[in-house]
Amino acid sequence: MVERIELTDEQMDRIFHALSQTTRRDMLRRTLEAERSVSELAREYDMSFAAVHKHLSVLERAELVIKRAEGRERRIRANPDMIARARTLLAQYEAMWRARIARLDELLAEDPKPSDPNTSA
Repeated sequence: MVERIELTDEQMDRIFHALSQTTRRDMLRRTLEAERSVSELAREYDMSFAAVHKHLSVLERAELVIKRAEGRERRIRANPDMIARARTLLAQYEAMWRARIARLDELLAEDPKPSDPNTSA
């Protein structure tokens, strides 16, 4: 089975939105280290439980984290597959811009310096 690497525009928007906020990036980092309960994560931040839950919902909608029930507890872990897909997307953007800059460098190297119109021959 071939894994789909490309992301839709909507998925990319959700990922970039999720990663645009410091607290969410920190939550993602913590869930990369180990699976945590929502309560455990909430204790790490100076904000309400509801605010933590909203941040986690944004990460979950972007598919950067996976939430699962374990009894009465909700456990959160990072989704390495989506993180890898996002990394691949960013690598593609990097390659595209590096190629454009290289092409611009080539064009500038080929172009002779313009002559000064104020200088007489």
